Amino acid sequence: MTVHEARIGRYYEDFVVGDVYQHPLGRTISEADNTWFTLLTMNTNQNHFNAHFAARAPVGKIIVNSGLSVAIVLGLSVIDVSQTAMMNLGWDEIRLTHPVFVGDTLYAESIVVDKRESRSRPYAGIVTCRTRGLNQDGDEVMSWRRAVMVYKRDAPHDKGYFPRAKTGPMEA
Repeated sequence: MTVHEARIGRYYEDFVVGDVYQHPLGRTISEADNTWFTLLTMNTNQNHFNAHFAARAPVGKIIVNSGLSVAIVLGLSVIDVSQTAMMNLGWDEIRLTHPVFVGDTLYAESIVVDKRESRSRPYAGIVTCRTRGLNQDGDEVMSWRRAVMVYKRDAPHDKGYFPRAKTGPMEA
């Protein structure tokens, strides 16, 4: 029997400049998602939660809170870009290029634009990607550049965290 240690994502050595990752999941935004996120974050712009008010605006309907849209696209990219990250280092060039509406499904893809070894942490490297979010129609709704510090394959920090069962190993 082979026990596979818990692991998802890529290590520093796995990234190649120019590689594109079409992140595997999509996420449909519901009215509840948008309303809860907007109100929880104290955003009082009624274009995000008042259909009557938003109907009078140029787009004529509720627009999904851009903070939520960005968070979803970022989350969609984690499995490929930052699952093994120890920290985000920054986002640049954030562009919101197309409105997102309730009922839209967001997808994300990223291209590796740079990588280098960390000068201060020999067990890690810095990977920079350009990520874009697409809606179900293929419209680019946002994009940015993000730098993350990710572990190298032999870093001990993300290994051995799964607890040992007090009752012993699983058996067939």
